[in-house]
Amino acid sequence: MKLAQDIIIAPVITEASMAMIAQKRYVFKVASDANKPEIAKAVEELFKVSVADVNTISMKRKPRRLRMAVGYTSAWKKAIVTLKSDSKTIEFFDGMM
Repeated sequence: MKLAQDIIIAPVITEASMAMIAQKRYVFKVASDANKPEIAKAVEELFKVSVADVNTISMKRKPRRLRMAVGYTSAWKKAIVTLKSDSKTIEFFDGMM
């Protein structure tokens, strides 16, 4: 059994993710081995909201270069969480708008 803090790693703060807040959709960086029910339960537990849907995306590694050094960014997993219409919003994101 994983803790909610181990599943939800960080919020993703981008222009596109901030635009989705109006539809009660929030984007999080999550653990690579987490599945949709675990992510939904972790968001409900951490933020005291009710989750309607969870979509996950595996972000692939990308090649990066700094002068002569060639490498890759790390691969990670992103989750887009949609809240129910009667649910309250996540207060953490309300302060950013």
